[in-house]
Amino acid sequence: MNSIEIREAFIRFFQSKGHEMIPSAPIVVKNDPTLMFINAGMNQFKDVFLGNSALDNPKVCNSQKCLRVSGKHNDLEEVGVDTYHHTLFEMLGNWSFGDYFKKEAIAWAWELLTDIFKIDKDRIYITVFEGDQEDGLELDTESLELWKKIVPEDRILKCDKKDNFWEMGSTGPCGPCSEIHVDLRSDAEREKVDGALLVNKDNPLVIEIWNLVFMEYNRMADRKLVPLPNKHVDTGMGFERLAMVLQGKQSNYDTDIFQGIIGEIEKQSDLKYGNGDETVDIAMRVISDHIRAVGFAIADGQLPSNNKAGYVIRRILRRAVRYGYQSLKFKKPFLYTLVPAVVDKMGGAFPEIKDQQQLVEKVIREEESSFFRTLEQGIKRIDAICSDAKNNGVDQISGKEVFELYDTYGFPDDLTLLIAKDHGLSIDEQGFENELKQQKDRSRKDAETETGDWVVLKELQDGEFKFLGYDDLNAEVQIVKYRKMVVKGKDRFQLVLNRTPFYPEGGGQVGDSGILSAGDSSIRILTTKKENNEVLHFAEVLIDELDQTFEARVDVDRRRLTTNNHSATHLVHHALRAVLGTHVEQKGSLVNDKSLRFDFSHFSKVSDEEIVQIESLVNQEIRSAIGLNEFRSVPMEKAQELGALALFGEKYGNEVRVIKFGESVELCGGCHVENTSQIGQFKILSESSVASGIRRIEAVTSIAADNYIKSELETLNAVREIMKNPKDLSKSIQDLIATNNSRQKQIEELQREKAKSVKSGLLNDVKDMNGVKFLAQRVDLDGGSIKDLAFQLKQEIDNLFMVLVGVQDQKATITVLLSDSLVKDKEMHAGNIVRDLAKEINGGGGGQPFFATAGGKNIDGVDRVLELAQGYLN
Repeated sequence: MNSIEIREAFIRFFQSKGHEMIPSAPIVVKNDPTLMFINAGMNQFKDVFLGNSALDNPKVCNSQKCLRVSGKHNDLEEVGVDTYHHTLFEMLGNWSFGDYFKKEAIAWAWELLTDIFKIDKDRIYITVFEGDQEDGLELDTESLELWKKIVPEDRILKCDKKDNFWEMGSTGPCGPCSEIHVDLRSDAEREKVDGALLVNKDNPLVIEIWNLVFMEYNRMADRKLVPLPNKHVDTGMGFERLAMVLQGKQSNYDTDIFQGIIGEIEKQSDLKYGNGDETVDIAMRVISDHIRAVGFAIADGQLPSNNKAGYVIRRILRRAVRYGYQSLKFKKPFLYTLVPAVVDKMGGAFPEIKDQQQLVEKVIREEESSFFRTLEQGIKRIDAICSDAKNNGVDQISGKEVFELYDTYGFPDDLTLLIAKDHGLSIDEQGFENELKQQKDRSRKDAETETGDWVVLKELQDGEFKFLGYDDLNAEVQIVKYRKMVVKGKDRFQLVLNRTPFYPEGGGQVGDSGILSAGDSSIRILTTKKENNEVLHFAEVLIDELDQTFEARVDVDRRRLTTNNHSATHLVHHALRAVLGTHVEQKGSLVNDKSLRFDFSHFSKVSDEEIVQIESLVNQEIRSAIGLNEFRSVPMEKAQELGALALFGEKYGNEVRVIKFGESVELCGGCHVENTSQIGQFKILSESSVASGIRRIEAVTSIAADNYIKSELETLNAVREIMKNPKDLSKSIQDLIATNNSRQKQIEELQREKAKSVKSGLLNDVKDMNGVKFLAQRVDLDGGSIKDLAFQLKQEIDNLFMVLVGVQDQKATITVLLSDSLVKDKEMHAGNIVRDLAKEINGGGGGQPFFATAGGKNIDGVDRVLELAQGYLN
């Protein structure tokens, strides 16, 4: 049987059993926030399983396109490496919605496989659900007994929840399942090892082909199982695996489903599949699989993009291109030429791929062209990295650089390693893994940002872009390309210019803002950043006409204040080393128009005296009006001769920029004042710890420093007036604090005396209820005193159940204290009790089993709390 005949035979069989053939749903999910793609045949029937909708016919069948590349069913990295995993696959399935159940499902599955498809009965193994104690589920004896009637018991295996309890996600319809496995090994191999020992052991020739799921439950968010309104059957048989079995192959890729596509790849690459070269075979398997996934995704309406589902499709496409480039030596777009082979094999069953063929080919070709340009840039980049490494006497490419090649240019680490070996180098694999993990962490954090595709207005030639911002704050520019972003629900745009005076965020300095203007129209630039070696200008709104010449104007005041702070960080660094020692090294900084932040290595807190010294040294350098000495594009050796400080962990090129203010000499790409006198004033606001051995200074300069000092003086004068203008303000405040402390102690003593009086009264109010000492009263004390009182009473009264309520500042409080014996013997819990009682005061709380507190706004509810308290002992 060819694949078309197999699909048709399956459909005919179940139609003969009264099933209605339902067309495949699109693989792209539009109305379910829990799914990007259809990953199982049952997805489109989810609401039916939950009882939220119904079908006219309770028995249906179909061949559903599925895509498994993300989330729980992530098979992407296995695809092509083995011979039976796929991104896109067909799931042949039959469903019963409250009609038949296990008896019919099992009988029909056996009939189809052995009578219609003629699979050798002796090669078939069955698994059933063994039960699960955690979920309170027993062995699926019904399925076991049904199978025993038709299959020898030694080929029926009992398996755990991992393999035989199907769940589509963390919540939703689920139930026990019974899997059907087929042993495709030779007779000789079967004689050596019993096939039962290889079931569910990832043996490529002992494979699951059909899963019969008996939907009985709905998994809730709290992990509980709730019975579904009706019992259902949901079966899924891998079409590709079934074809492998019926066509006598030992790989899905050897079936006619894939051989047509692989044949086209062979023609274009002039290489042969199955000729002993595993690298070539894996590449052809990857490509033949991925072209189907990408093609159907586009046909179903999902274009490759940089966000969510679109990003997944782009990732699949680029993985295919990488394998073609790396292993089959393709140097130009080729994937799009394989679309006709996909249409030829699948267009009959899935007409959407045939109807959208032209669009699919066009989109894929454009995506490939873009990615091939990126790959070419990546080759130049890795050659430069290798060259720099050898020039610097380094024998390994760092994990950060390997990650840059992966993230920016799409180079997998094994491709980077291959090229590195050609240069006599290795790669830092662990460092790469660390960078990859950090990226995933960042991706989760930035999930609320979506980035669209670039719209190119003008192609920029290599070396054409120029940064003008060191010398000019105005320039005539053109927009080269732009793209739209959605940041936390708000539209933003990124622009790339042919040249720019805007400084992009880097080296701790924030990016410039300003205006692009043309005639009466203008675009407000919010900030500027650098990404993939491009300067990106961020705008909130664009104008209609972008293909024209603009005047770019940097916000001069903001830039001036920012450069004041940046130059001040250099002076701070020099002062820190002079005061604290040359062990001080910069570990980070943030420089904007409002303040500066400087992180540095130091073993202890910087003392107040040292802060004064540092501040004094910086201000002395400012008043000395030291001019800027800038050295652009000087060799590293020259910079070192000048005494320039290089930051640890930073990567510098062969040529660097040196910034020198007197004895302060550093490598830096940021913007600086022409003379230190422009900084005006420097004031440290705080010194703190960032991490072990890392300190942080936060400071202000110029106008911000003047304003800070002015504000502090105004506050000081206001305090003088409040204190009646004493001669010695400091002594007067100290005397006031001492007086306040003395009076506070007197108040606390009065509270303690009051508590003693309250305690005496409470001891007289204790009642005996069912062998428990019960006390529930209102006390007029503060929270701290109530707690002290409660623990004193606990020490004096055995077997105590106590509830105290209080009202302070129009707020109600509840305190519950239980003797240890009540917690242990009667399994009482003060935290649970106080949460229940807190409802009466419109509040909440909690605590330990023996002591808990709560607070609320409804002071009228305290009497009701006291009434309810004794109910816990009745």
